[in-house]
Amino acid sequence: MTVDQVEYERALQIGEDDFFRIWQDGPEVTRWEALPVQVGDQAPGFELPNLDGSSVTLEGLLADGPAILLFWRHFGCGCGVDRAALLRSELGDYRATGASVVIIGQGLPIQAAVYAEENGLELPILTDRDRSTYRAYGLLDATLPRVVFDAPQWLWSYSEETAQRFIDERRVAGRRLVNNPWLLPGEFVVGADGLLKHTHRYQHCEDFPDPRILITAVTGHAV
Repeated sequence: MTVDQVEYERALQIGEDDFFRIWQDGPEVTRWEALPVQVGDQAPGFELPNLDGSSVTLEGLLADGPAILLFWRHFGCGCGVDRAALLRSELGDYRATGASVVIIGQGLPIQAAVYAEENGLELPILTDRDRSTYRAYGLLDATLPRVVFDAPQWLWSYSEETAQRFIDERRVAGRRLVNNPWLLPGEFVVGADGLLKHTHRYQHCEDFPDPRILITAVTGHAV
């Protein structure tokens, strides 16, 4: 894959600037003001750019059957690397059900394209820059303990110094911190009829679902 390095660096800097600001702001949406969408509800529609810049809609995905929507935390998250490794081993089983499988991430398409190559992900990765699709599916921001429970104590702060130190350390490690660090992931199964068959909203960033649950929801055997 050939990447415009200037454009990629620009996208990373935008993402880092977001991270720096949003870390200090702290979690913004930590509770639902109304019930989020749940099993049996119509899945919220969307039109989002794929990693190649083309537009993908939920309606288009469902034209080929059910869909599994995997909402990622952010492209600099170590938990995402772990989820990617699991997904590589699960993807064949998901596709064997006839479902389309897509990742929805934050950021810009060029970030998604690089992320897909680095993590060996051979599936669409859509990007939701303003995070409106995350919110439509009822995904909340984590409170501090749900994000830093396994982190050193110096990270237990919303300060400017903490944000900058965290960014600097990850830069050295080669994994840039980008976008909203508080937003929790989620995984949803949408039937070909457009109704939600399963909802899994993470309680923390390593709260990976059992793939058998997603497979059963897709194949229609869930109670």
